[in-house]
Amino acid sequence: MTAEPAPSSPADDGQVTIVLDRKTVSVRRVPNETLLESARRAGLAPPFSCEAGNCGTCMGKLVEGKATMRVNDALDEDEVEEGYILTCQAVPDTDSISFTYDD
Repeated sequence: MTAEPAPSSPADDGQVTIVLDRKTVSVRRVPNETLLESARRAGLAPPFSCEAGNCGTCMGKLVEGKATMRVNDALDEDEVEEGYILTCQAVPDTDSISFTYDD
């Protein structure tokens, strides 16, 4: 008798795609991980400073998918509407997400 494999959750199948310095890298999505953390885990050296949502150094732009910023003290409403995010605070709301630092 063999055990049934556990069903995978949508987050297990998700993917984060990052564009930095014209290089595109994808990594598996990890629940509750910020996009900045995903970029670092992918071996990239993304721009960042405060990691508190205050300075805007880590700003990126969503290409595909949706994310929620835990804190946003740097971007104005128009920038958010255009798809800009603070990657140190942004957590994916969709299974797959793509964003760029090269905008």
